[in-house]
Amino acid sequence: MTNLASFVCGLIFGLGLILAGMANPAKVLAFLDLAGKWDPSLALVMGGAIAVATGAFAVAGKRARSILGAPMQLPTARDIDKRLVLGSVAFGMGWGLAGFCPGPALVALGAGLPKAVVFVGAMLVGMLGYELVNRALADAAQRPQPRTH
Repeated sequence: MTNLASFVCGLIFGLGLILAGMANPAKVLAFLDLAGKWDPSLALVMGGAIAVATGAFAVAGKRARSILGAPMQLPTARDIDKRLVLGSVAFGMGWGLAGFCPGPALVALGAGLPKAVVFVGAMLVGMLGYELVNRALADAAQRPQPRTH
């Protein structure tokens, strides 16, 4: 049942991205072009998404289990640290340069857009690079440090 619910939710999300124009990099870049021919329509999409998510998180925060019976796993971190800021900057730069963020890029990849193939490939390489660096840093932190006299 969980797999079916996940599939239906993903399908609805993908269709919503297509209908909203979020899978069209030209529309996204027009939204980000404040000094040119700005297209504010995606602000309405984002506002609607924030409103729905706010209500959903308010309800979810009061529940111990999801509708399908899984334990709730809501984020608890509230700190704004260097990793969050740098990740946000990297995300924004990628969005501004390509006109894609991960969800719409996967939808566009499914539609066969060549730009999406390049973006998703670069995204996967970046994710792998992050994982390798993160593991190397964790391993280095766990190694005993040499003693100095």
